[in-house]
Amino acid sequence: MLSEQAVPVVRATLPAVGGALDEITERVYGRLFAARPELLRDLFNRGNQANGEQRRALAGSLTAFAVALLDHPDVRPDVMLSRIAHKHASLGVTSAQYKTVHEHLFAAIVEVLGDAVTPEVAQAWDEVYWLMANALIAREAVLYQEAGVAEGQVWRPMEVTERREETADTTSFVLRHADGTPTPAFRPGQYVSVRVTLPDGARQIRQYSLSAAPGRRQWRITVKRVDGDPAGEVSSWLHAHARAGDTVQVSAPFGDLVLPAGDGPLLLASAGIGSTPMLAMLHHLGETGSTRPVVVVHADRSPASHAHAAELRRLVDALPQGTLHLWYEEPGDSGARPGRADVTALDLPAGASAYLCGPLPFLRAVRGDLIGRGTAAADIHYEVFGPDLWLGHES
Repeated sequence: MLSEQAVPVVRATLPAVGGALDEITERVYGRLFAARPELLRDLFNRGNQANGEQRRALAGSLTAFAVALLDHPDVRPDVMLSRIAHKHASLGVTSAQYKTVHEHLFAAIVEVLGDAVTPEVAQAWDEVYWLMANALIAREAVLYQEAGVAEGQVWRPMEVTERREETADTTSFVLRHADGTPTPAFRPGQYVSVRVTLPDGARQIRQYSLSAAPGRRQWRITVKRVDGDPAGEVSSWLHAHARAGDTVQVSAPFGDLVLPAGDGPLLLASAGIGSTPMLAMLHHLGETGSTRPVVVVHADRSPASHAHAAELRRLVDALPQGTLHLWYEEPGDSGARPGRADVTALDLPAGASAYLCGPLPFLRAVRGDLIGRGTAAADIHYEVFGPDLWLGHES
Protein backbone atom coordinates (compact mmCIF):
# COMPACT_ATOMS: atom_id res chain seq x y z
CA MET A 1 0.00 0.00 0.00
CA LEU A 2 1.28 3.46 -0.88
CA SER A 3 1.84 5.96 1.90
CA GLU A 4 -0.68 8.77 2.32
CA GLN A 5 1.90 11.26 1.08
CA ALA A 6 2.67 9.27 -2.05
CA VAL A 7 -0.90 8.65 -3.26
CA PRO A 8 -1.70 12.18 -4.52
CA VAL A 9 1.79 12.55 -6.03
CA VAL A 10 1.58 9.30 -7.98
CA ARG A 11 -1.98 10.08 -9.08
CA ALA A 12 -0.97 13.54 -10.31
CA THR A 13 2.18 12.39 -12.09
CA LEU A 14 0.94 9.07 -13.49
CA PRO A 15 -0.06 10.58 -16.88
CA ALA A 16 3.36 12.17 -17.33
CA VAL A 17 5.37 9.21 -16.08
CA GLY A 18 3.17 6.67 -17.84
CA GLY A 19 3.31 8.62 -21.09
CA ALA A 20 7.10 8.74 -20.98
CA LEU A 21 7.70 5.20 -19.79
CA ASP A 22 8.51 3.80 -23.23
CA GLU A 23 11.34 6.33 -23.60
CA ILE A 24 12.31 5.87 -19.96
CA THR A 25 12.57 2.09 -20.23
CA GLU A 26 14.53 2.36 -23.49
CA ARG A 27 17.06 4.46 -21.61
CA VAL A 28 16.97 2.07 -18.66
CA TYR A 29 18.13 -0.83 -20.77
CA GLY A 30 20.65 1.32 -22.64
CA ARG A 31 22.21 2.40 -19.35
CA LEU A 32 21.96 -1.08 -17.82
CA PHE A 33 23.68 -2.86 -20.68
CA ALA A 34 26.37 -0.20 -20.96
CA ALA A 35 27.21 -0.75 -17.29
CA ARG A 36 26.57 -4.51 -17.23
CA PRO A 37 26.96 -5.91 -20.77
CA GLU A 38 26.95 -9.47 -19.43
CA LEU A 39 23.24 -9.08 -18.59
CA LEU A 40 22.34 -8.62 -22.25
CA ARG A 41 24.72 -11.39 -23.27
CA ASP A 42 23.73 -13.98 -20.70
CA LEU A 43 20.32 -13.10 -19.17
CA PHE A 44 18.07 -10.87 -21.25
CA ASN A 45 16.51 -12.03 -24.50
CA ARG A 46 18.43 -10.17 -27.21
CA GLY A 47 15.57 -10.59 -29.67
CA ASN A 48 13.08 -8.92 -27.34
CA GLN A 49 15.56 -6.12 -26.73
CA ALA A 50 16.03 -5.61 -30.45
CA ASN A 51 12.31 -5.43 -31.25
CA GLY A 52 11.41 -3.36 -28.17
CA GLU A 53 9.04 -5.89 -26.65
CA GLN A 54 10.94 -6.17 -23.36
CA ARG A 55 10.91 -2.44 -22.63
CA ARG A 56 7.20 -2.24 -23.52
CA ALA A 57 6.52 -5.12 -21.11
CA LEU A 58 8.46 -3.36 -18.33
CA ALA A 59 6.62 -0.09 -18.97
CA GLY A 60 3.28 -1.89 -19.00
CA SER A 61 3.93 -3.74 -15.75
CA LEU A 62 5.05 -0.60 -13.90
CA THR A 63 2.04 1.35 -15.13
CA ALA A 64 -0.36 -1.48 -14.31
CA PHE A 65 1.08 -1.83 -10.81
CA ALA A 66 0.85 1.91 -10.14
CA VAL A 67 -2.76 1.99 -11.34
CA ALA A 68 -3.59 -0.99 -9.13
CA LEU A 69 -2.07 0.75 -6.10
CA LEU A 70 -4.25 3.79 -6.73
CA ASP A 71 -7.52 2.09 -7.72
CA HIS A 72 -7.38 -0.93 -5.40
CA PRO A 73 -5.05 0.00 -2.54
CA ASP A 74 -6.00 -2.99 -0.39
CA VAL A 75 -5.58 -5.61 -3.13
CA ARG A 76 -2.34 -6.59 -4.86
CA PRO A 77 -2.44 -7.58 -8.55
CA ASP A 78 -1.53 -11.15 -7.73
CA VAL A 79 -2.07 -12.61 -11.20
CA MET A 80 0.36 -10.15 -12.76
CA LEU A 81 2.93 -10.54 -9.99
CA SER A 82 2.74 -14.33 -10.12
CA ARG A 83 3.31 -14.44 -13.87
CA ILE A 84 6.34 -12.14 -13.65
CA ALA A 85 7.79 -13.96 -10.63
CA HIS A 86 7.62 -17.35 -12.36
CA LYS A 87 9.36 -15.96 -15.45
CA HIS A 88 12.05 -14.32 -13.32
CA ALA A 89 12.63 -17.51 -11.33
CA SER A 90 12.99 -19.51 -14.54
CA LEU A 91 15.77 -17.12 -15.55
CA GLY A 92 17.54 -17.27 -12.20
CA VAL A 93 16.90 -13.60 -11.37
CA THR A 94 18.28 -12.59 -7.95
CA SER A 95 17.17 -9.97 -5.44
CA ALA A 96 20.40 -7.99 -5.96
CA GLN A 97 19.45 -7.39 -9.60
CA TYR A 98 16.41 -5.37 -8.52
CA LYS A 99 18.78 -2.84 -6.95
CA THR A 100 20.71 -2.60 -10.21
CA VAL A 101 17.52 -1.99 -12.22
CA HIS A 102 16.36 0.58 -9.64
CA GLU A 103 19.58 2.55 -10.06
CA HIS A 104 19.24 2.83 -13.82
CA LEU A 105 15.45 3.28 -13.80
CA PHE A 106 15.54 6.37 -11.62
CA ALA A 107 18.49 7.83 -13.49
CA ALA A 108 16.48 7.41 -16.70
CA ILE A 109 13.37 9.00 -15.16
CA VAL A 110 15.41 12.08 -14.24
CA GLU A 111 16.98 12.20 -17.72
CA VAL A 112 13.60 12.12 -19.44
CA LEU A 113 11.44 14.23 -17.09
CA GLY A 114 14.11 16.61 -15.84
CA ASP A 115 13.05 19.23 -13.31
CA ALA A 116 9.58 17.70 -13.03
CA VAL A 117 11.16 15.02 -10.84
CA THR A 118 11.07 16.84 -7.53
CA PRO A 119 12.18 15.10 -4.33
CA GLU A 120 8.50 14.36 -3.59
CA VAL A 121 7.95 12.81 -7.03
CA ALA A 122 11.11 10.74 -6.75
CA GLN A 123 10.11 9.48 -3.31
CA ALA A 124 6.59 8.56 -4.44
CA TRP A 125 7.75 6.58 -7.47
CA ASP A 126 10.48 5.01 -5.41
CA GLU A 127 7.67 3.60 -3.26
CA VAL A 128 5.89 2.24 -6.34
CA TYR A 129 9.03 0.52 -7.56
CA TRP A 130 9.99 -1.06 -4.25
CA LEU A 131 6.45 -2.17 -3.44
CA MET A 132 6.46 -4.08 -6.73
CA ALA A 133 10.07 -5.24 -6.47
CA ASN A 134 9.76 -6.48 -2.89
CA ALA A 135 6.53 -8.32 -3.73
CA LEU A 136 8.33 -10.06 -6.60
CA ILE A 137 11.43 -10.81 -4.51
CA ALA A 138 9.24 -12.44 -1.86
CA ARG A 139 7.36 -14.53 -4.42
CA GLU A 140 10.55 -15.59 -6.17
CA ALA A 141 12.07 -16.63 -2.84
CA VAL A 142 9.11 -18.96 -2.30
CA LEU A 143 9.45 -20.35 -5.83
CA TYR A 144 13.15 -21.07 -5.31
CA GLN A 145 12.38 -22.74 -1.99
CA GLU A 146 9.66 -24.89 -3.56
CA ALA A 147 12.08 -25.88 -6.34
CA GLY A 148 14.66 -26.87 -3.72
CA VAL A 149 17.34 -24.53 -5.05
CA ALA A 150 19.24 -21.52 -3.75
CA GLU A 151 18.29 -18.09 -5.10
CA GLY A 152 19.05 -18.00 -8.80
CA GLN A 153 20.62 -21.48 -8.87
CA VAL A 154 18.04 -23.07 -11.16
CA TRP A 155 20.30 -24.68 -13.77
CA ARG A 156 21.20 -28.34 -14.24
CA PRO A 157 22.79 -30.14 -17.18
CA MET A 158 20.33 -32.34 -19.05
CA GLU A 159 21.03 -34.87 -21.77
CA VAL A 160 19.00 -35.02 -24.96
CA THR A 161 17.89 -38.64 -25.21
CA GLU A 162 15.65 -38.35 -28.24
CA ARG A 163 14.92 -35.86 -30.99
CA ARG A 164 11.76 -36.04 -33.12
CA GLU A 165 10.85 -33.88 -36.10
CA GLU A 166 7.16 -33.08 -35.56
CA THR A 167 6.63 -30.68 -38.50
CA ALA A 168 8.86 -28.86 -40.96
CA ASP A 169 9.67 -26.21 -38.33
CA THR A 170 8.88 -27.96 -35.03
CA THR A 171 11.03 -30.49 -33.19
CA SER A 172 10.55 -32.19 -29.84
CA PHE A 173 13.43 -33.03 -27.51
CA VAL A 174 13.30 -35.61 -24.72
CA LEU A 175 15.55 -34.70 -21.78
CA ARG A 176 16.90 -36.42 -18.70
CA HIS A 177 19.32 -35.36 -15.99
CA ALA A 178 22.86 -35.92 -17.14
CA ASP A 179 23.71 -37.67 -13.85
CA GLY A 180 20.81 -40.11 -14.21
CA THR A 181 18.79 -38.80 -11.26
CA PRO A 182 15.01 -38.57 -11.73
CA THR A 183 13.62 -35.35 -13.13
CA PRO A 184 11.67 -33.41 -10.49
CA ALA A 185 7.91 -33.30 -10.50
CA PHE A 186 6.15 -30.47 -12.28
CA ARG A 187 2.58 -29.28 -12.57
CA PRO A 188 0.89 -29.87 -15.93
CA GLY A 189 1.20 -26.64 -17.90
CA GLN A 190 4.56 -25.48 -16.54
CA TYR A 191 7.65 -24.62 -18.57
CA VAL A 192 11.42 -24.77 -18.24
CA SER A 193 14.13 -22.41 -19.45
CA VAL A 194 16.82 -23.71 -21.77
CA ARG A 195 20.21 -21.96 -21.86
CA VAL A 196 22.60 -22.49 -24.75
CA THR A 197 25.98 -21.01 -25.66
CA LEU A 198 25.88 -19.37 -29.09
CA PRO A 199 28.78 -18.95 -31.52
CA ASP A 200 29.56 -15.43 -30.25
CA GLY A 201 29.88 -16.73 -26.66
CA ALA A 202 26.56 -15.36 -25.44
CA ARG A 203 24.48 -17.66 -23.23
CA GLN A 204 20.92 -16.98 -24.31
CA ILE A 205 17.82 -18.32 -22.53
CA ARG A 206 14.33 -19.18 -23.76
CA GLN A 207 11.33 -20.83 -22.13
CA TYR A 208 9.62 -23.97 -23.48
CA SER A 209 6.57 -25.72 -22.07
CA LEU A 210 6.88 -29.29 -20.86
CA SER A 211 4.72 -31.06 -23.41
CA ALA A 212 4.33 -34.52 -21.85
CA ALA A 213 2.93 -35.82 -18.58
CA PRO A 214 4.63 -35.18 -15.23
CA GLY A 215 5.79 -38.04 -13.08
CA ARG A 216 8.13 -39.58 -15.62
CA ARG A 217 11.91 -39.91 -15.46
CA GLN A 218 12.29 -37.74 -18.55
CA TRP A 219 10.88 -34.43 -19.78
CA ARG A 220 9.82 -33.41 -23.27
CA ILE A 221 9.89 -29.94 -24.79
CA THR A 222 8.63 -29.03 -28.24
CA VAL A 223 10.46 -26.21 -29.99
CA LYS A 224 9.25 -24.24 -32.97
CA ARG A 225 12.04 -22.67 -35.00
CA VAL A 226 11.53 -18.91 -35.03
CA ASP A 227 12.89 -17.37 -38.20
CA GLY A 228 14.78 -14.09 -37.97
CA ASP A 229 17.85 -12.79 -36.23
CA PRO A 230 18.17 -12.48 -33.30
CA ALA A 231 14.59 -13.44 -32.36
CA GLY A 232 15.13 -17.14 -33.04
CA GLU A 233 18.64 -17.55 -31.66
CA VAL A 234 17.95 -20.40 -29.24
CA SER A 235 15.28 -22.23 -31.25
CA SER A 236 17.49 -22.09 -34.34
CA TRP A 237 20.47 -23.38 -32.37
CA LEU A 238 18.47 -26.28 -30.94
CA HIS A 239 17.13 -27.23 -34.38
CA ALA A 240 20.58 -27.05 -35.95
CA HIS A 241 22.72 -28.59 -33.23
CA ALA A 242 20.89 -30.50 -30.47
CA ARG A 243 21.07 -34.23 -31.06
CA ALA A 244 20.68 -37.34 -28.89
CA GLY A 245 23.61 -37.50 -26.49
CA ASP A 246 24.15 -33.74 -26.36
CA THR A 247 23.89 -31.78 -23.10
CA VAL A 248 22.04 -28.51 -22.52
CA GLN A 249 21.44 -26.41 -19.44
CA VAL A 250 17.82 -26.54 -18.26
CA SER A 251 16.09 -24.79 -15.35
CA ALA A 252 13.74 -26.17 -12.75
CA PRO A 253 10.06 -26.05 -13.85
CA PHE A 254 8.09 -22.84 -13.32
CA GLY A 255 4.88 -21.23 -14.59
CA ASP A 256 1.45 -20.57 -13.15
CA LEU A 257 -0.78 -21.68 -16.05
CA VAL A 258 -1.32 -25.06 -14.41
CA LEU A 259 -4.06 -27.64 -14.43
CA PRO A 260 -6.41 -27.05 -11.49
CA ALA A 261 -7.32 -29.85 -9.12
CA GLY A 262 -10.90 -31.04 -8.83
CA ASP A 263 -13.52 -32.30 -11.25
CA GLY A 264 -14.83 -29.03 -12.69
CA PRO A 265 -15.21 -28.61 -16.46
CA LEU A 266 -12.32 -27.24 -18.50
CA LEU A 267 -11.78 -25.37 -21.74
CA LEU A 268 -8.24 -25.79 -23.11
CA ALA A 269 -7.76 -23.43 -26.06
CA SER A 270 -4.52 -23.03 -27.99
CA ALA A 271 -3.07 -21.87 -31.26
CA GLY A 272 0.13 -22.95 -32.97
CA ILE A 273 2.90 -23.99 -30.58
CA GLY A 274 0.64 -22.88 -27.72
CA SER A 275 -0.69 -26.44 -27.72
CA THR A 276 2.33 -27.68 -25.75
CA PRO A 277 1.15 -26.96 -22.17
CA MET A 278 -2.27 -28.34 -23.11
CA LEU A 279 -0.67 -31.62 -24.14
CA ALA A 280 0.85 -32.03 -20.68
CA MET A 281 -2.54 -31.30 -19.10
CA LEU A 282 -4.27 -33.84 -21.34
CA HIS A 283 -1.62 -36.48 -20.65
CA HIS A 284 -2.15 -35.98 -16.92
CA LEU A 285 -5.94 -36.10 -17.19
CA GLY A 286 -5.74 -39.37 -19.12
CA GLU A 287 -3.19 -41.01 -16.84
CA THR A 288 -5.19 -40.12 -13.71
CA GLY A 289 -8.46 -41.45 -15.14
CA SER A 290 -10.19 -38.08 -15.03
CA THR A 291 -13.87 -37.96 -15.96
CA ARG A 292 -14.23 -34.17 -15.88
CA PRO A 293 -15.72 -32.50 -18.99
CA VAL A 294 -12.90 -31.16 -21.17
CA VAL A 295 -13.44 -29.06 -24.30
CA VAL A 296 -10.25 -28.75 -26.35
CA VAL A 297 -9.88 -26.05 -29.00
CA HIS A 298 -6.87 -25.71 -31.27
CA ALA A 299 -6.15 -23.40 -34.21
CA ASP A 300 -3.28 -23.72 -36.69
CA ARG A 301 -2.25 -22.82 -40.21
CA SER A 302 -2.80 -26.27 -41.72
CA PRO A 303 -2.74 -29.98 -40.82
CA ALA A 304 0.93 -30.13 -41.83
CA SER A 305 1.88 -27.28 -39.46
CA HIS A 306 0.02 -28.74 -36.45
CA ALA A 307 2.65 -30.34 -34.21
CA HIS A 308 1.49 -33.41 -32.23
CA ALA A 309 -1.85 -33.43 -34.09
CA ALA A 310 -2.32 -37.21 -33.94
CA GLU A 311 -1.23 -37.27 -30.29
CA LEU A 312 -3.77 -34.55 -29.45
CA ARG A 313 -6.58 -36.56 -31.04
CA ARG A 314 -5.60 -39.70 -29.14
CA LEU A 315 -5.44 -37.87 -25.81
CA VAL A 316 -8.86 -36.25 -26.24
CA ASP A 317 -10.46 -39.47 -27.52
CA ALA A 318 -9.24 -41.26 -24.38
CA LEU A 319 -11.15 -38.88 -22.08
CA PRO A 320 -14.72 -40.02 -21.29
CA GLN A 321 -16.00 -36.45 -21.57
CA GLY A 322 -13.42 -34.97 -23.93
CA THR A 323 -14.32 -33.12 -27.15
CA LEU A 324 -11.92 -31.69 -29.73
CA HIS A 325 -12.59 -28.73 -32.04
CA LEU A 326 -10.01 -27.84 -34.70
CA TRP A 327 -9.69 -24.79 -36.90
CA TYR A 328 -7.12 -24.54 -39.70
CA GLU A 329 -6.58 -21.54 -41.95
CA GLU A 330 -6.02 -24.07 -44.74
CA PRO A 331 -7.97 -27.15 -43.62
CA GLY A 332 -7.75 -29.19 -46.82
CA ASP A 333 -9.67 -32.44 -46.29
CA SER A 334 -8.79 -32.71 -42.57
CA GLY A 335 -12.35 -32.21 -41.35
CA ALA A 336 -11.34 -29.14 -39.35
CA ARG A 337 -13.29 -25.90 -39.57
CA PRO A 338 -11.77 -23.26 -41.84
CA GLY A 339 -10.45 -19.94 -40.54
CA ARG A 340 -9.82 -18.76 -36.99
CA ALA A 341 -11.08 -20.41 -33.81
CA ASP A 342 -14.55 -19.29 -32.74
CA VAL A 343 -15.52 -20.34 -29.23
CA THR A 344 -18.88 -18.60 -29.60
CA ALA A 345 -19.92 -21.53 -31.83
CA LEU A 346 -19.30 -24.11 -29.10
CA ASP A 347 -21.55 -25.59 -26.44
CA LEU A 348 -19.37 -25.01 -23.39
CA PRO A 349 -20.26 -26.59 -20.04
CA ALA A 350 -21.47 -24.15 -17.40
CA GLY A 351 -18.79 -22.96 -15.02
CA ALA A 352 -15.87 -24.09 -17.17
CA SER A 353 -12.43 -22.77 -16.28
CA ALA A 354 -10.62 -21.63 -19.43
CA TYR A 355 -6.89 -22.05 -20.08
CA LEU A 356 -5.49 -20.27 -23.13
CA CYS A 357 -2.08 -20.33 -24.78
CA GLY A 358 -0.98 -18.91 -28.10
CA PRO A 359 -0.15 -15.68 -29.92
CA LEU A 360 -1.44 -12.48 -28.37
CA PRO A 361 -4.13 -11.79 -31.03
CA PHE A 362 -5.54 -15.28 -30.45
CA LEU A 363 -5.59 -14.77 -26.68
CA ARG A 364 -7.32 -11.41 -26.95
CA ALA A 365 -9.93 -12.73 -29.39
CA VAL A 366 -10.77 -15.89 -27.42
CA ARG A 367 -10.79 -14.09 -24.07
CA GLY A 368 -13.06 -11.39 -25.47
CA ASP A 369 -15.44 -13.98 -26.93
CA LEU A 370 -15.56 -15.88 -23.63
CA ILE A 371 -16.32 -12.74 -21.63
CA GLY A 372 -18.94 -11.81 -24.22
CA ARG A 373 -20.74 -15.09 -23.63
CA GLY A 374 -20.66 -14.68 -19.84
CA THR A 375 -17.48 -16.38 -18.64
CA ALA A 376 -16.10 -14.59 -15.60
CA ALA A 377 -12.73 -12.92 -16.18
CA ALA A 378 -11.39 -14.67 -13.08
CA ASP A 379 -12.07 -18.03 -14.75
CA ILE A 380 -9.91 -17.24 -17.80
CA HIS A 381 -6.20 -17.98 -17.46
CA TYR A 382 -3.52 -17.55 -20.10
CA GLU A 383 0.14 -17.99 -20.97
CA VAL A 384 2.07 -15.75 -23.34
CA PHE A 385 5.26 -17.05 -24.99
CA GLY A 386 7.55 -14.02 -24.64
CA PRO A 387 7.20 -10.70 -22.80
CA ASP A 388 3.66 -10.16 -21.58
CA LEU A 389 2.57 -7.10 -23.55
CA TRP A 390 -0.98 -7.61 -22.26
CA LEU A 391 -0.16 -6.44 -18.74
CA GLY A 392 -2.39 -3.61 -17.67
CA HIS A 393 -4.93 -4.20 -20.43
CA GLU A 394 -7.11 -6.85 -18.81
CA SER A 395 -10.61 -6.00 -17.67
